[in-house]
Amino acid sequence: MTAELVRGQNHPLPDTRLEIRVSGGKPIVAGATLCDEQRKVRGTAWVAHPGAPTLPGLEVSRQAAADHRLAVDLGALPDGAHQVNVLLALPVGGAGPVTFGSVAAPFIAVTGLDGTEIASYTITDLSAESAVVALELYRRQEAWKVRAVGQGYAGGLADMLADQGLPQAQELATTINDAVARGLARSVAAPPPRPADEARVRAA
Repeated sequence: MTAELVRGQNHPLPDTRLEIRVSGGKPIVAGATLCDEQRKVRGTAWVAHPGAPTLPGLEVSRQAAADHRLAVDLGALPDGAHQVNVLLALPVGGAGPVTFGSVAAPFIAVTGLDGTEIASYTITDLSAESAVVALELYRRQEAWKVRAVGQGYAGGLADMLADQGLPQAQELATTINDAVARGLARSVAAPPPRPADEARVRAA
């Protein structure tokens, strides 16, 4: 039976190989950070994002989307990693919403590789925030658990990454936003080429 979590609640994870599914209604950015025992990100190499979507034990989406599937293998994380934070953010600089208060509450589900849902969390009570730590997967002794977090940041990705102890937070936030902007540009199909005048069929 699925555990429907509320903010702050945790639940044991029965396996180390998981999938995290995100439904946002509107295109959002999904990423993840690794933290050590002091809950700090040791460097940009511990952040999975659209510009660098794979880390040992982690793979995230390459662009903003309404739905995401993140692959997690907790047994393959780098040495010293004791926590995985699942991050969501709204794309910047586009025509979309700029705060989570103006979109449907994001829904997050942790599933097994067979699709069986282990735990879920709907992130409510967001308003002026443009980035949020949705979930954390953390190790206690040799066991892993998931906790519903829902910590939002009005200052966006830069504030979120700085709060996790990353010195290069502003620079990495810019890198992520640039990668997302390129992905959004690629996802917009170019208009079909206009036929040459002599190739047009003229109606009588």
